[in-house]
Amino acid sequence: MLSTAEEDPEVGGTERRVGNRGDETTPDVRWTSWLIPVVVVANVVIFISVMYVNDCPHKSDRCLAKFLGRFSFESFKKNPLLGPSSSTLEKMGALAWGKIVNKRQGWRLLTCMWLHAGVIHLLTNMFCVAFIGFRLEQQFGFVRVGTIYLVSGFCGSILSCLFLQSAISVGASSALFGLLGAMLSELLINWTTYDNKGVALIMLLVIVGVNLGLGTLPPVDNFAHIGGFLGGFLLGFLLLIHPQFEWEENGVSLVPGSIVKPKYNTCQFVLCIAASIVFVVG
Repeated sequence: MLSTAEEDPEVGGTERRVGNRGDETTPDVRWTSWLIPVVVVANVVIFISVMYVNDCPHKSDRCLAKFLGRFSFESFKKNPLLGPSSSTLEKMGALAWGKIVNKRQGWRLLTCMWLHAGVIHLLTNMFCVAFIGFRLEQQFGFVRVGTIYLVSGFCGSILSCLFLQSAISVGASSALFGLLGAMLSELLINWTTYDNKGVALIMLLVIVGVNLGLGTLPPVDNFAHIGGFLGGFLLGFLLLIHPQFEWEENGVSLVPGSIVKPKYNTCQFVLCIAASIVFVVG
């Protein structure tokens, strides 16, 4: 039976009781999600700004949805995802190996994380970010989720820059794949805390499959997807580790000397240390 949630002023979230075993309950902290909504709004605003700069009707006579004026889309031949031209994306900060290496425009490694190739790309990404990000932020807080989002996006940009040197690309999906990777590692390292492991894995695989499919269309980049996924996967072991249920149950007990279980089990320690080494070396 779930007890009534109580506000915890020290953590800024809400304390709740979940998953009772016998007559004992397990405390958990449920944060208020605000970072993920801000990320979604920021991405939408940036995409609108990119379309405004693109201004297809003044540069081409083959625009789609001309009733949108300067916000109309490039032709399917130029952009099958209903979005701006490649030249506009490059102007607005897309990843371009030549400009990063030869012209020292390293800022593109960060700006490309906020660009989308088109409406289809944007809607798919933002739906997945909201679907996954809300739960992660509510459970682990905005600091850890925000760190995973930004660092894994940067990792995706690095891998893309290493392997894709002949074309421009946008890397907004790399940050999303970072959340997907973190969700997988969080599932693995906190395996005993999940009741519906199969459902979580299937949902993760479906989202990954859809976004990898989009990655085959230019200027979306699957190298950025892979880099972001790997970065988020490793960071998830470090930042999303959850104490054992037995430790939490004994931790709230008033019986002296009742804590007999360690906070983290051996498997969690091994995964955390291994991920730390691989991430630093990588």
